[in-house]
Amino acid sequence: MRLLHTMIRVGNLERSLQFYCDVLGMRLLRKKDYPSGEFTLAFVGYGDESETAVIELTHNWGIDHYDLGNGYGHIALGVEDIYATCEAIKARGGKVVREPGPMKHGSTVIAFVEDPDGYKIELIQTSSLAPDAEKEATAAGAA
Repeated sequence: MRLLHTMIRVGNLERSLQFYCDVLGMRLLRKKDYPSGEFTLAFVGYGDESETAVIELTHNWGIDHYDLGNGYGHIALGVEDIYATCEAIKARGGKVVREPGPMKHGSTVIAFVEDPDGYKIELIQTSSLAPDAEKEATAAGAA
């Protein structure tokens, strides 16, 4: 078994595609309209779906907003240089909601950005991840 994708519902597909592709640097892998169901699916990611997990953006026609609830946490992305990545995200119009720095109660360097629908994306500095720091990052996601 392997993880295939994570699905999130988005209120404006074009705005979300611009964020995930232009701001975060993912590629649009495939997109399909389902007129009989009145929805569109778009899959974005950093690599081919046959090799890596991706994000499924689901746009239900006629719905432009969702309540995020309190059960959803975040998507996490590993980055080599978290400070440069955050600056690049801001320069492309992205919203950094937690600047880079050590996580609370740990040493792993993290930051958070927010997509146009309010979903949080955690950035985790990977270049300095030692085995203990990787465990801390995983534990932080459970919090």
